[in-house]
Amino acid sequence: MSNRFFFGDSDSSDSGEDSLPYPKPLSRGAFLTPDFDPATYLSTLRNRHQTLEDLRAELRDRSQHISKELLDLVNEDYQDFLSLGSSLQGGDEKVEEVRLGLLGFKRDVEGLKAKVDERRREVQHLVAEKKEIRRQMQLGRTLLEMDQRLQDLERNLMITSGGLHPVDQAGVEDIELGDSGDEGDEGEGGSAAVSRLRQHAQRYLLIQRMIKHVGPQHPFVVNQELRMERLRNTILLDLGNALRQSVAGDHEEVTKILEMYRDLNEPQEVLKILKERRP
Repeated sequence: MSNRFFFGDSDSSDSGEDSLPYPKPLSRGAFLTPDFDPATYLSTLRNRHQTLEDLRAELRDRSQHISKELLDLVNEDYQDFLSLGSSLQGGDEKVEEVRLGLLGFKRDVEGLKAKVDERRREVQHLVAEKKEIRRQMQLGRTLLEMDQRLQDLERNLMITSGGLHPVDQAGVEDIELGDSGDEGDEGEGGSAAVSRLRQHAQRYLLIQRMIKHVGPQHPFVVNQELRMERLRNTILLDLGNALRQSVAGDHEEVTKILEMYRDLNEPQEVLKILKERRP
């Protein structure tokens, strides 16, 4: 009995081909990974039931399909670009309107800036004027205080000036000075006359400091030169009398009187008096 081969009909052949394990289409997402590597991707297809030629053909078809999609996208964007140019027709008028609006805004800003600068200059001028007024007020107070101190010292020294009448030295008011804390010690260690002389000298020096602060060229100060000279001469006269009386007496009083001469910067007066006392 011989072996024989039988070929089935076409229906049985078609049903056999349909039962073969056809590979699924390549996944599109596999090509979109950021770290895509062709060699690595092909190594994952080793269990794919497909010949190399079929795989190459499928990849070629996929490449052509992607190229077609890219071309369609470019054409679509190009059409949009062309339509954009046509839609911009007549935009010159709008650009001109915007330009004119910007020019008007610029003029407004420049006008506001000019007003602000003008107001700033006005404020600076007013501030400077206010400072000058304050300075003049302070100067006026200083001049009034100087005149009052001159009158007090003239009254204490019994100098007739500007219609003032002599008064008794016992009515002298105590004026607070920088060295007023030493007056008590002087009253205990020296005579009352030396203490009064020291007060007069200190008040005279205070007036001199005020003159230096105001300025010796000020008209008011210039008009007080005669009064200052009278005060100085009177103080020096009193100091000379006190020194003549104390030379042969209390050495402590002599030292204090010499200190007053030093403060008044009159060493020549001391030498003149000492020469008079020399036998």
